[in-house]
Amino acid sequence: MPVRLHKTIKTKVARFIVFCFTFVIGTLVSLTFAQASFTPWAETDFSRVRLVSGQETLGEQGQVMLGLQFELEEGWKTYWRTPGDAGFPVSLELDDSENLADWEFFWPVPHRFTLFGLETFGYSKEVVFPVRIKASDPSKDVYLKGQVSYLLCQEICIPFDAEVEMRIPAGEAFPSLEESIVSSYVKQVPGLGAESGLAIESTFLRGDGEKLQILVTAVTTGEPFVTPDLIVEGPPGFSFSRPEIYLLENSSRAEFVIPVSTARENKGVLEGKRLILSLVDETRGYEIENIARFAPNDGFNSSTPVELLTILAIALLGGFILNLMPCVLPVLSLKLLSVVKHEGKDGKELRSSFLAISLGIITSFWLLASLAIGLKAAGISVGWGIQFQQPLFLIAMAGIVTLFAANLFGWFEVFAPTALTDKAITVTDRNGYSGDFLKGMFATLLATPCSAPFLGTAVGFALARGAVEIFGIFTLLGVGMSIPYLLVAVKPEFSRILPKPGKWMVWLKVFLGLMLLGTTIWLLSVLFVQVGIVATVAVAVLLVVGLVVLALKKLSLLHRISMVGILAFISMAVPYGLAEAPQKELRSDLWQPFAETKISKLVSSGNVVFVDVTADWCITCQVNKKLVLETDEIQLRLAQNNVVPILADWTLPSEEITAYLKRYDRYGIPFNIVYGPGAPEGIVLSELLSMEETKKAFDKAASLQN
Repeated sequence: MPVRLHKTIKTKVARFIVFCFTFVIGTLVSLTFAQASFTPWAETDFSRVRLVSGQETLGEQGQVMLGLQFELEEGWKTYWRTPGDAGFPVSLELDDSENLADWEFFWPVPHRFTLFGLETFGYSKEVVFPVRIKASDPSKDVYLKGQVSYLLCQEICIPFDAEVEMRIPAGEAFPSLEESIVSSYVKQVPGLGAESGLAIESTFLRGDGEKLQILVTAVTTGEPFVTPDLIVEGPPGFSFSRPEIYLLENSSRAEFVIPVSTARENKGVLEGKRLILSLVDETRGYEIENIARFAPNDGFNSSTPVELLTILAIALLGGFILNLMPCVLPVLSLKLLSVVKHEGKDGKELRSSFLAISLGIITSFWLLASLAIGLKAAGISVGWGIQFQQPLFLIAMAGIVTLFAANLFGWFEVFAPTALTDKAITVTDRNGYSGDFLKGMFATLLATPCSAPFLGTAVGFALARGAVEIFGIFTLLGVGMSIPYLLVAVKPEFSRILPKPGKWMVWLKVFLGLMLLGTTIWLLSVLFVQVGIVATVAVAVLLVVGLVVLALKKLSLLHRISMVGILAFISMAVPYGLAEAPQKELRSDLWQPFAETKISKLVSSGNVVFVDVTADWCITCQVNKKLVLETDEIQLRLAQNNVVPILADWTLPSEEITAYLKRYDRYGIPFNIVYGPGAPEGIVLSELLSMEETKKAFDKAASLQN
């Protein structure tokens, strides 16, 4: 029994010794192979660098991904391929290597640094530069020997050199312990690693050599933007500053405005040159090459003195023409009523009244300018007439217009009472001037859903510039719209061309009141598209009840007859107006819904693309439809096989459409543009369309197909 126990113990000891020997030998072999997957650190006081391999051996393909790994002390940084205002990039030379057929050096996404006003691009703490090598003969070992040169900067900059040596043996591919380090940085190389979900949709130039900008729109799928940045590389002689960044659509879209500086001898030569755009968001990156092109516009790319004066003149003309547009018919009715009201008064009183209306118009444009400046400063997109996208605004405007109509029917006194003695009228003249001032402001509010010729150019130019340009251009728009009033204020004799006061004024007021009620019905039809039938009918019923209550306070036969006629008009017109609303939304089977990303694809396939940016509240848009877009001739063109009509409905707020308009320096509608093989950048049409202009644009856009 003791002998057996002794033999058992000897056997177990022997097995344990064999196990330990095998373990030690295996460990030594493993360490020997592991040693081949990285080089020793080349250290300085502020950094250390080494070469690591993602594989232990070459594999059948003889291709391996390496990594040039840096670890930097806190506060120190090294540089990207384009270092910016200072520094030089990391470089690796492998000229003394053996059995090396080819190799390629890759750059992970960099970060922007600012020091003493200088913008630089590079890396801090740790970075691994992927290096892909290919063996001349995969059956033989690859011997790498090279030199690394790099610059380290904190408050001072120090250049360093380091030598690296590595042997990668031939054999079946086997991942190394450092594979995860290399692969994590491969994913940070734009276009090399995993899909980043980032993309750049459009790139345009704006301005000239004196004041040049690059406008870029980017999108992300999956994860929203966190801290996006855009780095631009271009030809020598140009520098690209830190961009202004606007996040849209719950941070799924970003707009970048990059100021460009250039030497005077390079003025204007950036167009047509190659740009490399690097979109960065934390560790994600996307890179694309683009040719610098100006966005299609009206030819005004900068605010030089001559062009600024031209735009101011256009603003003055656009404001004046606004008086003649269909959307201002209610405003014209108020103007006509004002002239009738002041018939027979002395020149001083007439002048003061019309100056008050003019001041109301100009003040309202100042308020709009201030609001636009504030919203732009807050990074919020702005546009002409976008308040009509808000249901509460539509309800408020419908109520105000209805009250004005009731005032014209004699059911409600908006301003100073008319049945007062001469003395009372004199005392309340101040109230009368206040009423005139408010009429001017109200006129501007009703005019905002309309884009007259020249108005879109002026507003687009203003909203794409700074506060001074916005305020100046909006002032001239207000002055232009006030010209009819100012003429009467300067020359009161103009009012004498009207007939003398009489009974005709009573019927004129009824007619003008009906026009205002027509405006109310139009506002309700727009509201219907936004909130549906139930809420719209509820608002309409409240307005009708309000009119009934106001009318019943008047006992005269004329008022009762008027009330019956008005309510009959409303009862017939409201259902008609509401029934029209869904038809406006559907338009035609020809039209495709708006998606900017598909425009370039359609054009590259040889199609002509017509984009109509419209809204139910835009009266000029409705005029364009009736006079041009819905005519048989244009409908036949839109129905052709190689023509794709796209409808961008801006009735409700849409950040995508707002951003699309902004890229063409437009902040209001209507906006129509034709793309095609002959015009890949698009041909922008006038706000008020004409048959001739539209047909010529189609022909030019399709020219390469003919």
